[in-house]
Amino acid sequence: MGETTVTKPEGLEAALQGTVAADTARGPLRRLRTPHRPRFWFEILLIAVSYWTYSLVRNAVPEQKTEALRNADWIWQAEHHLGIAVEETVNHALNSVHWLIVGMNYYYATLHFIVTLGVLVWLYRRHPGRYAATRLVLFATTAVALVGYYLYPLAPPRLMNGGGFIDTVMVHQTWGSMASGDLKHMSNQYAAMPSMHIGWSLWCGLTIFALASVPWVRVLGLLYPALTLVVIVATANHFWLDAVGGVLCLAFGFTVARLWYGRQPYALPRSVPARRRAARVRDEAGEREEDAPGAPTGRPQRSVAP
Repeated sequence: MGETTVTKPEGLEAALQGTVAADTARGPLRRLRTPHRPRFWFEILLIAVSYWTYSLVRNAVPEQKTEALRNADWIWQAEHHLGIAVEETVNHALNSVHWLIVGMNYYYATLHFIVTLGVLVWLYRRHPGRYAATRLVLFATTAVALVGYYLYPLAPPRLMNGGGFIDTVMVHQTWGSMASGDLKHMSNQYAAMPSMHIGWSLWCGLTIFALASVPWVRVLGLLYPALTLVVIVATANHFWLDAVGGVLCLAFGFTVARLWYGRQPYALPRSVPARRRAARVRDEAGEREEDAPGAPTGRPQRSVAP
């Protein structure tokens, strides 16, 4: 006599339900800490708003000229005690080579932004799985620098009273720099500590060195922050110790990213699937399993006993 048996849906559908349940159980915080493929429009908006906010806050810090000059005198004396007060010598020596110092003026005014944006674009395209974490390092570094500008106003060497430094932008009339000349009123001139030229260039250099596959490109990554250090000193925009402040800010940025993601950014997977693409792949896999011969359909099936 025949018997009727019912086969319940199994396989992929049940697995997908388990995956959704697991994702829900993880909670929103853990999902935020999981690397995802970045969205282009969101990244453009985020970078634009972040830099606008950074510039607004940095320039809104009161230009405490008296305190900034007093701090500059203290830094200069401290460097003399440490035996590293060679900024004036470097400044005068390189200023005597016209083409070189003019090139350094333009380097200071432009590459700070061009190289940093270039590295962000490269990360976005070639290392999407590491992009968000590495970007977090840059953002955290910049955020803590704003605290330094507020708490420790500092005049650059070129603005010191009787320091003997040469303002290379003014002397050589370099166009486009916000450090001197007609554009100096658009930027806070007493926000020299820490140096974000060093913080950002070292971020670029370490990122290129850690992730680039071409050896000479990795070497250029290390040379970039080293050359930037020479430039900021030669143009009398920073002391050596400003660079130390930039390095400490970058260390803070890496610490934040390490705590948030559980690993250093460069140790994360290079690629991650897009959310929509991953969902589409799961759907297609489900359709293939349902169409496979002998696959359960989820409908009652009647079997006849011999």
